[in-house]
Amino acid sequence: MLHVGRLVTAFDCGAIVNPDSLANQVEGAAMMGLGGALFEVIDFAGGRIRNASLAAYRVPRLPDLPDVDVVLIDQPDQPSAGGGETPIVAVAPAVANAIFTASGVRLRAMPLAPGGLVQAESAHGEGRVGIS
Repeated sequence: MLHVGRLVTAFDCGAIVNPDSLANQVEGAAMMGLGGALFEVIDFAGGRIRNASLAAYRVPRLPDLPDVDVVLIDQPDQPSAGGGETPIVAVAPAVANAIFTASGVRLRAMPLAPGGLVQAESAHGEGRVGIS
C-alpha cells in the first residue's frame, strides 16, 4: 500500500492574524487533499452506492497521515486569506508526481492508490512500488 511519509505545504495567505490557527487550518486542508488523492472513491454497483456509510467509505485515518510541515508566507501589506480550502488543491498533483518520479508510471485519475497504482503497474508489467 502506498504511504506518504512527509508532506510539505506552503501557503501565501496575506497578513497572518493568528499563525497557530492558520497552520492548523492549512494542515487539515492538506490532509483532506491527501484523502481525495489516495483513498476516497464512491463505489457504484448496479446503480447503487456500495460504500454509503462512513464505516465503508475510506478516508485517511491517523496511521495514514504523514508528517506535515506547514510554511506560512506572511504578506503584512496584503489582505488576510483563509486557509480552509485552497491548500487541498496541490496535494493530489504532488503525490502523482512523486509516484511518477519513483515508478515512471503517470496516474491521472483519483484515487491514485492503491487501485490506480496497482492497475497501472499491471499494465506496465512493473512490480509494486512503495513511496515514503
